Amino acid sequence: MQRTARLTLSLAVLAVSAIPGLLSAQAMESAEPFKVGTFGIDGAQTVGLVLRDALIVDIAAANQILEQNPAYVTVAMPDDMLELIGQYEYGLKYRLYEIVNHLVEGNLLAGNARPAYVHDVADVDIQAPIQYPSKIMNAAVNFYTHACEGCTEEELRQRTLERQQNRGVPYLFLKPTRGAVIGDGEDIIMPFGRDEIEYEVEMAIVFGRTGKYVSAARAYDYVFGYMVAMDISDRGGRPPGGYGSGSDWFVGKGHDTFAPTGPWIVPKEFYGDPMERLLQQTVIDGVTVQEARAGDMIHSIPELIEYASSLITIFPGDVMQSGTSGGTGAGRVERATGSGYLVDGETIQASIEGIGTLTHRIVREQSVPSDLSGAQLPPTATYRGQGGRGGGGGGQ
Repeated sequence: MQRTARLTLSLAVLAVSAIPGLLSAQAMESAEPFKVGTFGIDGAQTVGLVLRDALIVDIAAANQILEQNPAYVTVAMPDDMLELIGQYEYGLKYRLYEIVNHLVEGNLLAGNARPAYVHDVADVDIQAPIQYPSKIMNAAVNFYTHACEGCTEEELRQRTLERQQNRGVPYLFLKPTRGAVIGDGEDIIMPFGRDEIEYEVEMAIVFGRTGKYVSAARAYDYVFGYMVAMDISDRGGRPPGGYGSGSDWFVGKGHDTFAPTGPWIVPKEFYGDPMERLLQQTVIDGVTVQEARAGDMIHSIPELIEYASSLITIFPGDVMQSGTSGGTGAGRVERATGSGYLVDGETIQASIEGIGTLTHRIVREQSVPSDLSGAQLPPTATYRGQGGRGGGGGGQ
């Protein structure tokens, strides 16, 4: 009886072995790096892979084709980016590796061999990758050059030395998500009458695991990847009178469209250590107005993660932005418009080397409904110079 069972098992193994590729091991590496994003493809919102910054792979369609081969087990594909991030370290990333390997090793990314589920980036609608994070945590004044806008080189050197000796703990603020978050190519709206709108390019760290009291030493274990972000700010402040003293962070940071993110996310295994690699830049109508490396940071990304997670639990899909460099406030670079603030019709581009570029047009809101009672935030010009208070902490 046992001999018969052993013989039957041996024959089954031989039969399976005869099927090419059926016993192929799970892919532990990707044939080439990729990014992940959210895209509109043929009118439907789709989670996709980005290859070579030029091709978008519909992962659900690609996986369906892959699973026609009995060598590949059935793996559920995510419906959105939050699901992708949550499932990534629970086996999904290896299926994504297999999809990439199938396309690359089969020479399926060019010519007539390219499958219908692979699209040119120009033919899809690039959307905000995460719709929407449960929270966006922003580091305020976390670059030495931003803490000393408009300073001479000697003043910056002295101020930096003083700050290095007394760094304290990070300062974080929360930014709204739905309403504020927009994707590449969408317009940034200057609210009606608000004419002191500034730009800040920042690296966005996307969390991939749930954590509380995450030490700096373990911080990167909780990171999923990185994307480009902008922290758009209203420096017009709040009108005088009523409650409130000091800064109004909601006025300064909380308007619609004030949180551009994307254009996609680079999983951490394809980016490396941002404290060594980071190079971020802002360009407005062809003029470079910000440029910085991670060495300008006051608190490192692992330190920011430790601090943030000591306040509140981080969840997959949550975002933390590591701050911006000099080039705003008193340190603004002169542009053709003559304005240090953003101007209607300008084009702003925020880039991080190795991730990508966000491009947005600045559009001024022309009017508000006529039946407002007067409780709305008024145009800046109606109270500037009359004791109005700064918005968003001025220079944050």
